[in-house]
Amino acid sequence: MPNKVTIWKLRNNNPLRKSYVKNSIKLDEFDALIKITVEMSRYLYPYIREILKSKEDLEENSVIWNDFNKRFIELITERLNINSIRVKKFLNKTGNNEILVNYLLTLSFCISDKGHQKLKNILFNF
Repeated sequence: MPNKVTIWKLRNNNPLRKSYVKNSIKLDEFDALIKITVEMSRYLYPYIREILKSKEDLEENSVIWNDFNKRFIELITERLNINSIRVKKFLNKTGNNEILVNYLLTLSFCISDKGHQKLKNILFNF
């Protein structure tokens, strides 16, 4: 990626966003976004681990999970098209826990040396 503006423009290719622009993303841009995601996962791994740990023991650590869940829903509401059925699944309080755990586990599995390839395979099979 040449600069941050290019990354910012690429995020508008997401059809779930409010400001969706229908452009084809190139394979090298897709690859670069995966690499950025993997590097961010490595950086955020301690936080991801803490959030997953709090989900396992809700009686003691419910604050961490609830804060994460609340912030996730705020971001979804702010940035994505909430009229989309796929986005409504994220906002469903009873069903989104499983989705969030799956996403967090996926990100935590991608911090390994082959994380780039793992995430790429997961996304291609999505």
